[in-house]
Amino acid sequence: MSQIALITGATSGIGLATAHKLAKENFKLILCGRRQERLDGLKTELATHTEVTTLNFDVRDQNAVNEALISLPDHFKTISVLINNAGNAHGLDFIQEGSSQDWDAMLDINVKGLLYVSQPIIQQMIKNKDGHIINIGSTAGKEVYPKGNVYCASKHAVDAINQGMRMDLNQHGIRVGAINPGLVETEFSKVRFKGDDERADQVYKGFKALQPEDIADIIHFTITRPYHVNIADLVVMPTAQASSTMVKKSD
Repeated sequence: MSQIALITGATSGIGLATAHKLAKENFKLILCGRRQERLDGLKTELATHTEVTTLNFDVRDQNAVNEALISLPDHFKTISVLINNAGNAHGLDFIQEGSSQDWDAMLDINVKGLLYVSQPIIQQMIKNKDGHIINIGSTAGKEVYPKGNVYCASKHAVDAINQGMRMDLNQHGIRVGAINPGLVETEFSKVRFKGDDERADQVYKGFKALQPEDIADIIHFTITRPYHVNIADLVVMPTAQASSTMVKKSD
């Protein structure tokens, strides 16, 4: 029987690539996002490979999250794999110049949103005595870089939550792990720089960044290990990247 995987932030970047990968690997999918038009198109596209349902909500809205999960058809309620992928960076400013709106967005999406989605699904996993949770962190959760202040704090929180989840759910036999990518070429920088495409494009010039499909492959590998194997914490960077502030670029 096909496992059911729920992916947040499924309409772009790592979430989108993971949806494509898992659809081809016979997972039934619950795809979550804020953009209904993209969800509809993705559902139609992947329906040739697997059974797909979609949930349209903002992870920052706990009531909307709960209502969406309750609305799932009965044959989609037994979620085996949760991929907490939704997350964003907003702004790249010195702490004294930062926007409180940007801070709220990062903490609400990256930290609270992850918790809002995870808790009801964890409760169901405990009841079913089965589950595997993948939290998408970042190298920003392993080190801090100039102007990264609150974004790094949010990803350090994801790192701590991932460790805490693994401890709390150990007695229930639920696997928990984090995948922490470095530079991945997605819409990430366009969101961070608020539509400044030229500035966003500069981030990935002069070297080969990770692609969303690279992370999707790792997610698939992680969730298909034998039950006794849990990949608890994995950091992956492009070869050109040695740290958040050190990237070998061509002239």
